[in-house]
Amino acid sequence: MILTVTPNPSLDRTYEVPALQRGEVVRATGERMDPGGKGVNVSRAIAAAGRRTVAVLPLGGAPGALVAELLDAQGIEVAPVPVAGATRSNIALAEADGVLTKINAPGPELSADEQELLLDTVRRQSRGADWIACCGSLPRGLAPSWYADLVARAHTAGVRIALDTSGPALLAALREGPDVVKPNAEELAEAVGRPLATVGDALKAAEELRGLGAGAVLASLGADGQLLVDGAGAWFGSARVDAVRSNVGAGDSSLAGFLIAGGSGREALASAVAHGAAAVRLPGSVMPAPRDLDPAAVTVTAEVPVDRPLKEPVP
Repeated sequence: MILTVTPNPSLDRTYEVPALQRGEVVRATGERMDPGGKGVNVSRAIAAAGRRTVAVLPLGGAPGALVAELLDAQGIEVAPVPVAGATRSNIALAEADGVLTKINAPGPELSADEQELLLDTVRRQSRGADWIACCGSLPRGLAPSWYADLVARAHTAGVRIALDTSGPALLAALREGPDVVKPNAEELAEAVGRPLATVGDALKAAEELRGLGAGAVLASLGADGQLLVDGAGAWFGSARVDAVRSNVGAGDSSLAGFLIAGGSGREALASAVAHGAAAVRLPGSVMPAPRDLDPAAVTVTAEVPVDRPLKEPVP
């Protein structure tokens, strides 16, 4: 079982539009409503693969009730933490050329009692878990050290933990040695405080995060592929994608694929790349099922192309 923790979940509405024209009436050609939040997406991808997952998340108001209902319909066990504030609602506008515009609401502020209840729920639900995946931004009220506290508690309980967050929360948690961290290129550049222009730059940054405490770094580099850096070395994975429909949740799908395949080594990276590539071919934040994967399109090598310029460099 893989337990996911999403401190700031959302109700996500995705509209497909021909083109986004500011100040004009834009008619959508398609729409979806999904439970959202990075950890929620990881649970959805794990469930789509036929594996058991439990999602811990604070929920409040009508949007929160709808998130729980949608997750239940997808066969995901929900461990809700009742909160006074309403769960946030986000909007994504997906253009025909693959450009995505997202509007994310801030979400409710959690009280001290709600914060402790959230940690206690994670503790109770983590019994028997193979992994805990802690993902996304922290809601108002939670200090940047909250994830660090959760990592420490997980390790005390003997559970491996994967962390997908950014900024001060990531840096604080590194001191507690999360087993895996999964930054994207922008988050990786922010963590080390310098731009990334090549795959080699990303590799050096990932090695630096390991030096700060991360057991392994699974770095998503967008269209360029993914890097895995751990104690055994480094691998680079990429996949052929003919057309991108939406990249919402692609990184979350990658983390799910990585954990499903054991959470370490070359095969896990190949699974992460296959899941991420499948996700971008699907509409909105639809998570890929096994039938959507194309393992033959995935390439993983220990010869990291350090001189290759990133297609989307981070200034």
